[in-house]
Amino acid sequence: MSNPKLRDGFELSETRRTLPIALLRLRERLMSEFRPILTAHGTTEQQWRVLRVLMEAGEIDATELAERACILPPSLSRILKTLDAKGQISMDRNPGDGRRARIRLTAEGDGFIRTVSPESSKAYERIEARIGRARIDSLLNDLDAAIRALDAD
Repeated sequence: MSNPKLRDGFELSETRRTLPIALLRLRERLMSEFRPILTAHGTTEQQWRVLRVLMEAGEIDATELAERACILPPSLSRILKTLDAKGQISMDRNPGDGRRARIRLTAEGDGFIRTVSPESSKAYERIEARIGRARIDSLLNDLDAAIRALDAD
């Protein structure tokens, strides 16, 4: 049997020690703190991300919203329909480009965020108490630097 650490002549790291898997494990662990909150309020992680981006951005087009919320455009379309049906967002056509929709949070969406935010903040406080504010800041800075380095091409 061949060496499990070799494949096509390249050495592979132990899966747990690869950046993609480590980031996925961290994401899943972090989201395990937030999923019960979102589920209790009848929303999904993706819907919450969209609402949060809209809260920060004000009005935004779908392309930028998908990028900022880290959601693929086909999935965003479905999410927007759901949020629109819930009355949490409004969409209308951009007068300068009829193919592009302008999307914004409604008062209902803003109220929803204000309802869920205190629970979300408490979960974040628990995470911060375990990890530490300095380590979180350092991780965020390191991740931002890695993203910029990979985008530099």
